[in-house]
Order: sequence, then C-alpha cells, then structure tokens
Amino acid sequence: MEEEGQLSPEPQSVSAREGQSWADDLLCQALRPAPGHVQPRGGGPAAAGGGLLGHPLPNQQTGPPAPAQGRYIESYTSCVVVQAFQKAAKRRSEYWRGQRKALRQVLWGMSSEGSVGPALVQALRQPLTHHVQQYVLLLLSLGDTIGDHHPARELVVHTASLFGNLQSFLRQALDQAAATQALWPTLSSRPRDALCTPARRLLQDSHDIPVTVTPLRAERVLLFDDVLVLLQGHSVHTFDLKLVWVDPEQDGCTFHLLTPEEEFFFSSKNHQDQVVWRWKVTQAVCQALRGKKDFPVLGAGLEPSETPTCRSMAYTFLAEGRLCQATYEGEWCWGRPHGKGTLKWPDGRNHVGSFCQGLEHGFGICLVPQASEDKFDCYKCHWREGSMCGYGICEHGTDKVYKGYFQEGLRHGFGVLESAPQLPQSCKYTGHWERGQRSGYGIQEDSDRGERYIGMWQADQRHGPGVMVTQAGVCYQGNFQADKMVGPGILLSEDDSLYEGTFTRDLILLGKGKVTFPNGFTLEGSFGGGAGSGLHAQGLLDTAALPPSPGSVHRRQLGLGAFPVESRWQGVYGPFRDFVRAGCPGDLQEALLGFHVQSSRELRKSQEYLCCERTPPDDSTGRMEDILEEVLRHREPVALQQYLTKALSSSLHPLGMLLRTLMLTFQATYAGIGANKHLQGLAQEEVKQHARELWAAYRGLLQVALQRKGQAPEEEEDTETRDRQVHGLVLPLILPSFYSELFTLYLLLHEREDSLYSQGITNLSLFPDTKLLEFLDVQKHLWPLKDLTLTTNQRHSLVKDKCFLSATECLQKIITTVNPREKLEVLERTYGEIEATVSRVLGQEHKLPMDDLLPLLIYVVSRARIQHLGAEIHLIRDMMDPVHTGGLYDFLLTALESCYEHLQRDDMHRLPSRWDSREPW
Repeated sequence: MEEEGQLSPEPQSVSAREGQSWADDLLCQALRPAPGHVQPRGGGPAAAGGGLLGHPLPNQQTGPPAPAQGRYIESYTSCVVVQAFQKAAKRRSEYWRGQRKALRQVLWGMSSEGSVGPALVQALRQPLTHHVQQYVLLLLSLGDTIGDHHPARELVVHTASLFGNLQSFLRQALDQAAATQALWPTLSSRPRDALCTPARRLLQDSHDIPVTVTPLRAERVLLFDDVLVLLQGHSVHTFDLKLVWVDPEQDGCTFHLLTPEEEFFFSSKNHQDQVVWRWKVTQAVCQALRGKKDFPVLGAGLEPSETPTCRSMAYTFLAEGRLCQATYEGEWCWGRPHGKGTLKWPDGRNHVGSFCQGLEHGFGICLVPQASEDKFDCYKCHWREGSMCGYGICEHGTDKVYKGYFQEGLRHGFGVLESAPQLPQSCKYTGHWERGQRSGYGIQEDSDRGERYIGMWQADQRHGPGVMVTQAGVCYQGNFQADKMVGPGILLSEDDSLYEGTFTRDLILLGKGKVTFPNGFTLEGSFGGGAGSGLHAQGLLDTAALPPSPGSVHRRQLGLGAFPVESRWQGVYGPFRDFVRAGCPGDLQEALLGFHVQSSRELRKSQEYLCCERTPPDDSTGRMEDILEEVLRHREPVALQQYLTKALSSSLHPLGMLLRTLMLTFQATYAGIGANKHLQGLAQEEVKQHARELWAAYRGLLQVALQRKGQAPEEEEDTETRDRQVHGLVLPLILPSFYSELFTLYLLLHEREDSLYSQGITNLSLFPDTKLLEFLDVQKHLWPLKDLTLTTNQRHSLVKDKCFLSATECLQKIITTVNPREKLEVLERTYGEIEATVSRVLGQEHKLPMDDLLPLLIYVVSRARIQHLGAEIHLIRDMMDPVHTGGLYDFLLTALESCYEHLQRDDMHRLPSRWDSREPW
C-alpha cells in the first residue's frame, strides 16, 4: 500500500506534456493519406481518413486488425484522459483555426463557429468508429450473400467476428476514457496530481455504485485498471492490483480483499452492487497480471471468475514491524510471500530461500551486516515460521563458524562452534546447547592453553562432573561449579602418579589428599602452597608398598560412570529418532539430519552470491523413497551386510549422515590433546554405544518402510538377538571410522608392556631357528628341519627365519585389517599353519596339546615381529563378538596373550651364557 497524498503535482505536468505530444502525433497520422487501402462503398469519413484510419481488409495473410487499431485507440484515449487535444488547441490556436478546412474533410457537420478542442476530439474519433462500423456491416452483408459451403465463408465469418470485437473494444475504451476524464475535476488537487496519468483508466467509482470498505472507512473507492484507490480526506491509499487477491468466498453482500499489508471487506446494500464490484475487481486484477488489456475487454468471452492464487512480484513493505522498508521479490500466495523469494532490508540484511504464509520457512540463507566492520554474519540453515529451526551452518564474519541445530532462532541441540585458528583465543566447542547456551554434555578445546574439557555444562559454564586433559599429559577429574573445579577430585600425571584429594578453583592441590607414586610409594596428608613457593606437603610417606601392577594402572580410567554412555550424545541421536518417528519425510531430511557443505571456501562463496553448494536434497540417490525401497530389498543376512556397508559409507544416506556426525564427536573428544590413555575406557564404550544406536536407526528405517508398504511391523528384538547384530554386524562395519583415534588410545595405554615385548622379540631375533626352538623347549621331533633348504657349507644351526615360515607370514597379516573377527580368523589360520607344518614333519595328522602349542606359538610370534601386539590383543578382546567367548577364538586369543606376556618376562631380555652371541655356533 502507498500513501500518495504528499506527492507534488509534477506528474501532472509530465502527463500533460506527454499527452500533447501524443495528440500531435495522432493528428499527423489521421491526416496522412494511406495509399492502397481497401475502401467501403459509399465514401464518407472512412474515405476521407488516412493512415491508421484506413486499415486494409483482413485476409489470411494480413490477419486481424486488432494490434494496429488497438495501438491507435490506446494513444487516442490516453490523450482524451488528460484533455491533451484541448490543451494542444489552446497552445496552437492560430494554427488550428487555419486548418479548419482540412479538418472539415475528416469530420462531417463541423460548424465554423465550433471550438477547436472538441473538434479535434471528434476529428480523431469519428472517422475510426465509422470506418470500423462500415467494415462490420460490409462483412455481415457479405456473409449473408455467400453460401454456407463457399470456401471463403469461414474467413468472412472470422473476420466479421474480429471487427465486431474491435468495435466493442473501441466503444468500451472510449467510455472508460470519458469516465476517467470526467473523474479528475471531481477530485481535489492533491489526489488528482497523485493519480492522473494518461495510461490510467477508471473502471468503477463508488459514487456510481456505492460500496463500504472496512476497516479503513474510505470516503470514496476508485478502481482503476492498475490500482485500487481508497480516499480518506487528504490521504490517498493505493494498492497495486497485481498484489490484490479477491477471496472466492463471499458472505451475502460482502466480499474480502487481501493485500500484502492490509485486508478489508467490501460491502454493498444490495447483492447486485456487490456482484458488480467483485466482478470488476477480479477482472481488473487478472488483466493487470497479464500486463495488457484483453481483446475484447470486460464482459466479452470467457473471463476468469477468480484471481490467480500464486504470483511472482516485487513489493516493499511500509508498515511498522520487522519487514518495514524490506523489499520482497519472489512468489506470493494469498497476499503473503509463499515459495521461493528474496527479502532485502535497507541496512544490508538479505534472506534468500523458501517462505510460507509470509514467514521464512524451509531452507534459506540470511546475511546480516556487522555494525563495526565490513563483514557479514551468514546463516545457511532451515527455518520454521520465521525462526531458525533445525540444522544450519552459520559464519560469524571470519571469526567463528557454528554447525548444528537451532530452535526458535537460538542454538539448541547438538552443535559445533569453532573460532578461527588465527584468533588470539582460539577455541572449539562440540556438544549440546540449550536456548543459545552451552548446556549438557560437551567438549571444549582451548588451543592457547593446551587444554580440553570433557564433561557437563550449564548456562554456558562448566558445571557438574568433568575431566580436564592437558597437552602435557596431566588429567583432572572432579566436579565443576561456575566454570571452576571444586571439592574432591583426581589428578593423573603422565608418569602415572595419582593424586586423590581436594583442589582449589585453579586446580592447585590444597587440603587433605593422597599421592601414589609410580614406584608404589604413597604420601598421605595435607597439601598446600602459594604462588611461586611450590607445593608443601605434611603427612606420612609409605615406602613399603610394592609397585602397582600394569592392570591396576590400566584401570585408572577417567569419566566412566560420571557420564553415562547412553546419554552422552543424545543431541546427535535425537534428531534421527524424530526423523524416523515422523515417518522419514523427505522434506525434513536436511532439517533433522543436516546437510553437507564441501569446504569453507564454499561457505565464503555463499556470502557473495547468496547460495549454498550443498548436496541437493532431491538427488535420486538420496531420495527417501529409494532408500526405504532398498531397506526392504536387503533383509537377508548377506544382503543386509552389503546394504549397511554401502549405506554407512554414503554421505547422502541417513545412516551415513549419522555416522559422520558421530565421527566428528569422536575426533573432537579423543584426537589431538584428547589422545590420553586414561580416556581409553570412555572411548571404547562410546564406540559400542554408537553401534547400538546405528542398529536401532536401521531398525527404525525398516519399520517405516514396512509401514509405507502396508505390511505388519517386525516384532521387537530380544536383547540377545540385538547384541548379536550389534557386535557381529554393525560394530565391524563402523570400527574403521573410529579406528585411528581408538587404536592410538590402546597404544598409549599399553605402551610400557609393548616396550618390554619389543625388547624381548629383539633379543630373540638374535637366535638362529634351531637355537630358538631349543631355548623355547620345543620338542625336537616337532622341528621342521625338512623344510630347511641349505646352501653349500651351511649348517642347520645357522639358519634363521625359515622354520614355520608359512605360519609367521600368516600371523603378520593380523595388522592388515581393523575388523576384530578378521583378526581372529588370521589367528585361526596361523594355528592351522602350525598344525599343518607339524603334521607334515610327523608324516601324519597331529593335534597339538596346549603344552606343545604355546612354545611353537611363541616362536611364531617372535619371528612375526608384530609391533604394538599388546594394543592389538586388547582391542580384539574388547571389541570381539561376545558369542565367541569360551570358543575356539577365545582359546586362541588367550594363547596369544600368554605368548605376549611370556615375551615380556625378564628371562627373555637376557641371553643365556651358553648361547652368548660371541660364541661361534
């Protein structure tokens, strides 16, 4: 809506000059002869006229007369609207008086005493109307003359129809121009100056057919061919007809109009007046949207009974509110932005995306300029009813990036906030949010301080149980309050020293506590100290205790029990459950599961071009219908494994999207500073929980797929069946995604034992094969001397790395896979190779008892020289399928553990004197 009551009268002077120019042009066309035109019999004004007035008779080549005649009519009536002929006559009165004789040839019956202005009006209208009328009569007469079967009859009838339409068009156009011209003297100068233009036509006036408008209480209503005008005193309210909707529903003598910022009701005293107003407004809106007048115009032919519901237009909002002065360009529906569009504010804010009923709804990109610098905050996310809701990626200038979920415009749910590395205080938070604040379980890394906090948050502060890991390898665990550690806690240093006691808020030992040193000594008492004065202790030092066993050190795992594994990452699992619970709607897939943007370069690009190169949600490989069809087709065990392998590796599949988010949380917790051996237990149970959640996610997709097909849902799984699928199927498939960080924790945890093991196999590598077999007490009848191929002057006692070679090479393959089951299968094949070699030596099939197997297996392990075997064994033990407990795999893994422990013993670290390396064997 526009209020034009304050406009200056300048437009009228422009219109007048324009109308006078058109008047001169029309007169030249009217008086110019038209060579070669077909002329009706009888002479008269049509014979005298030239130019456009002498238009040729239509035929198959020339077509209808409407375009040329229509342009002339439009120009003529525009001059009539602004009285351009009268003004032209006054401006050139002496000239027109000298042209009376020429004008009399065009116009019959003009008296010499008549004024020039009305004469010009008549001179330019009468010949055309008479000309068209003569052609109509001629064509009708011709149609009556020729027979029904004459080949030219169809052309004649069609041409007569065209000229009839032109006659109707001309009559109505002249009536509208006359009515519009008569309107201007009835208006005061201010609204007249604002509304008077040559091209505007009055279609209806409330002075002619009364109508009442509520709630605006307009004194007068004017319907033009481009705008609807409501007059209130000196105020002029104009509404562009392209943005006016007529409600098809009507109540008696009332109908409803909608505009982008107003809605009002037109009421009449009788039903007939209401019908006329509603019909004329509807036709005017439809013609305004088409951009030209119909041929014929109102009332002739089939006219639409309703205004189009959906349109594409631009509009600037004027009313106070969040959209004040904003310009929307895009799709509309019933007076509201609806569909794709762009919203721009004068201060530089922009929003490009989807709208619903006037509000941002669906995916959109919003740029908000920063006040202090020439930078923008860029929000690429999903919106609901005008607020960010669902998954989004937000760049705050070049300083920070947030990737996560929103609710009602605030960060809410799971999200990652990361500041630029070049900032003075660079940090990264990965975890849960509540109404814009960090709250719940989360991980924060402070790169400058070299610290990572893992634990609970509340109101943007560390609050509740938490673990602090430092780059120096020191770990703290305790309770935090208002961002500080309070009360009793645990401190673990890199050398495995353990402190249990109280801390200050700055993590300084203070009060009662107990320190356990790596050698087993303990110090229990009171601790304290000041700034720069070091640590003071007063208490009892116990030096009688034995060094702690490796097992007791391994059990010093932080976070277990403090953060229940089921509730740690509910912000990641929750949106997927909501997605499944909603029936997996494709339009919510991005909002609930997120979307993938390839690089930060594309994020910066989107600020310039207001676009986001994200994976298309309607990509055929990612459509939910196809995904659910695939779920139903791959339910058998082998097919299911293939399907899950493909799904988990795809960034378009919901399961793959969920796995990638879980990988992100795992890396944020356990990579870099978080690579601390005291977090191994926390990481291990987290991976298993992810496997359980991913299996539950698959089951949810399966139930939705069955429901869509009208099939009965599957019965609820029992615990045993679920655990079998989780450990036997899902865990091996997802373990590669977490293996790098997880195996690093196992390496750090078993570093000391692996060092002793490596020293043991290094010493044993000095032994020739026969000496090593003898040293390990392998019975001589089991020695595979037949397999040894000796060169000239070579003795059996000098051969190395040749015995049980096939078993050794087989065991070395244990490090080529991350799948625990495949590692156990390698171990089983190694056992088979050992037995096969012994059977070949003995010449018969032979089953090795444990007493014979263990020495042979130690030999093979020492020759395989597998690095970090302790980490491998413990990872297999923790991650293998519980179904193998007590079976062959369990037995073989136990045997391998025994070999590993045997190689750590002191007697493996020194050579027997009788086999000193200086002795010539």
